[in-house]
Amino acid sequence: MRDPYEVLGVQRDASAAAIKSAYRKLAKKHHPDNNKNDPKSASRFSEVNSANEIIGDEVKRKQFDRGEIDAEGKPRFQGFPGGGRGGRGASPGGGFEQHNFRTGPGGPGGFGGGGGGFEDILNSMFGGAAGGARGPRGGQAFDFDTGGLAADLDLTVSMTVSLEDSVKGVEKRVRLPSGKELNVKVPAGVTSGQQIRLKGQGESAPGHRPGDLLITVSIASHPFFKVDGNDLRVELPITLYEAVLGGKVRVPTLTGAIELSVPKNTSSGRIFRLKGKGIPKQGGAAGDLFVTTKIVLPDGHDAELEALMEKWRDHRPYHPRSDLG
Repeated sequence: MRDPYEVLGVQRDASAAAIKSAYRKLAKKHHPDNNKNDPKSASRFSEVNSANEIIGDEVKRKQFDRGEIDAEGKPRFQGFPGGGRGGRGASPGGGFEQHNFRTGPGGPGGFGGGGGGFEDILNSMFGGAAGGARGPRGGQAFDFDTGGLAADLDLTVSMTVSLEDSVKGVEKRVRLPSGKELNVKVPAGVTSGQQIRLKGQGESAPGHRPGDLLITVSIASHPFFKVDGNDLRVELPITLYEAVLGGKVRVPTLTGAIELSVPKNTSSGRIFRLKGKGIPKQGGAAGDLFVTTKIVLPDGHDAELEALMEKWRDHRPYHPRSDLG
C-alpha cells in the first residue's frame, strides 16, 4: 500500500482535523455507490479507509512516523539486536515477531563447515557472544530458524452492504484477486470501516502459515435514511392539507412502515422522534428515528389554490420571518 499521507493528499505535519477532512472528502468521492460504473472505485475506497486507519489514529500515526509499522499497520523489520533501533528479536513485548536460532552439528551441508561459515557472521553481529556458540573449529554451528520470519501473506478486499443488511446480517459472495470466490457471513451490527478477518484465507508461501483475508466493510448510502450514530434521520414529505388539517402519515422504518399522527398546523422542519426505531445497539436498546416534515405543494399551477392563497394573503397575513430583522 502507498504512503497513507500520499493517499489522503496531506502533508506529514497536517493536523488531525485536516486529515479527518481529507478522509471524508475522498471517502465520499470514491464511495462505490457514487461510482457504479468505475470498477476500481472499491479498491480506491478501501485504500482511503486503510490510510485513515493509520494516520487518522493518533497512536498508529506516531508509530508509523517513527517507522515502527508500515502503511498497512504491520510491524516493520528493524534489524537484529545491536544492529539498529528496535530490532525484531530485541524484545517479545515490542510488538515484533522473534527470530529463533538453534544450534546444530557442523560439517558438510551445515553452517559449521570450514572456512568462515554462518557462525562467523553471527559472531560479528553479536560481538562474539552469540549464545555460547563456538567458532568453526569448536564443533558447534548455528542454524537459522526461519519459522519466525514474517511474510506479508494477508489479503485485503472491500465489500459494500446495504444499511438493512448491516443491521440484520447477511451472507455475501466475495471475489479475491486470485479469482477465487468465498461466501462470507457478515454479522448483524457491522459498522462502516469495520474489518472481517478470515483466518488462513490469504496467500500462501512455502514454509509459512497461510495469511488471512481482511474484508473492509462499507455501508451503502440509503435512498432516504441518514445514519447518525445509532440514530436514523428521514425527511417526510407531507401535503399542504395534511400540514393544516393534520392526519395519519406512513413513515418508513428499518422493520417496516408505521403510521405517524401529524397534528394540525404542522410546519415544515418540525421533528418527530420515534423511540427505538433506529439502529440496534450491540447489547443495548436501539437508537431512535428522527422524522423531519417537509411540506410539498402539488405539481403545476392550481388556480383554486392560488385564489385561496391570495385571499388568505389579503385578509389573514402573518409574518414568520419577523425574528430575522
